[in-house]
Amino acid sequence: MHNWKNTILKMTDTMEVAVKILNQESLRIVMVVDDEERLIGSITDGDIRRGLIRQLPMNTRLAEIMHKNPIVSLAGDDKSNILRKMKELDLLQIPIVDSDGRVTGLETFQNLLEKKKFNNPVLLMAGGFGKRLAPLTNNTPKPLLKVGDKPILENVINQFIDAGFYNFYISTHYRAEMVQKYFGDGSNLNVSIRYIYENEPLGTAGSLGLLPDNLPKLPILMMNGDLLTKVDFKELLRFHLQEGEDVTMCVREYDFQIPYGVVETDGKHVISIEEKPVHRFFVNAGIYVLNPSMLDMVDGKSYLDMPKLLEQKMRESGKISMFPVHEYWLDIGQIEQFDQAQRDVSQFS
Repeated sequence: MHNWKNTILKMTDTMEVAVKILNQESLRIVMVVDDEERLIGSITDGDIRRGLIRQLPMNTRLAEIMHKNPIVSLAGDDKSNILRKMKELDLLQIPIVDSDGRVTGLETFQNLLEKKKFNNPVLLMAGGFGKRLAPLTNNTPKPLLKVGDKPILENVINQFIDAGFYNFYISTHYRAEMVQKYFGDGSNLNVSIRYIYENEPLGTAGSLGLLPDNLPKLPILMMNGDLLTKVDFKELLRFHLQEGEDVTMCVREYDFQIPYGVVETDGKHVISIEEKPVHRFFVNAGIYVLNPSMLDMVDGKSYLDMPKLLEQKMRESGKISMFPVHEYWLDIGQIEQFDQAQRDVSQFS
């Protein structure tokens, strides 16, 4: 049971502290109070991601990113009224305060409703050869390599199941029969798992064209099968629907420090010297949400990587939303990351 009191911070605390609280407590909110414990602001997942999009550093004070007029309910309000307010305002959580504005509790939408199920298809890419993980992958497909006591792909599927998703498709090629034998039809996990087989490797987007025609007309969640993450898939889908674009791509902030002093010149004179500057970039996190219309761009026969598909979409004047991932995320591409995953396995217990 998560304790709402652990989500209370001061406005002098930093974005880094707020991210840790959001990840640890799973209540999806930080409540910011003054010295008298009166609520003066709130921080949600969306506030953090907007801060990351603005490329604010993690030591940014909460006063700069918090929502300063949070919606609240009074202590003693009827739960049905709280639920109605949350539905009307599309809230996932709501602070409870007394008549003086002091925090006395927190109500969550999840608490007030039974667990929601999502009919959206989930496509997991599990057909790669995993050559960079040889010799571990000489006889085992990378998605079946174990992190702790479960294969990588089982950890991924469990994350989606916990979020309420149950309609899975797995794209296979290398040692496809081993993947299919391990997971079967998904009935042992109380979900549906169907398989797409690539006769020839089709790249990270090509197998979209092999999905059946009778999919529900809902956004498709797509993810590389060699990732470990604690990203909130419900929030990702909610964000995609809110933004209204055909594609949402998860991105991860990547810092690179140049180990030298960088010199700027005007051709023959030194203008400035910046000692060991840090450059920040967003990198592709390998997780996407796509509207069904995107499937029309993939023939299921040609090799196609996701960056090429997205570039084509952008050339056609399509905008792509980006969803910054601040939660745990690890791409298990090489032995070093695989060893790191073994050390991090407690994240998924």
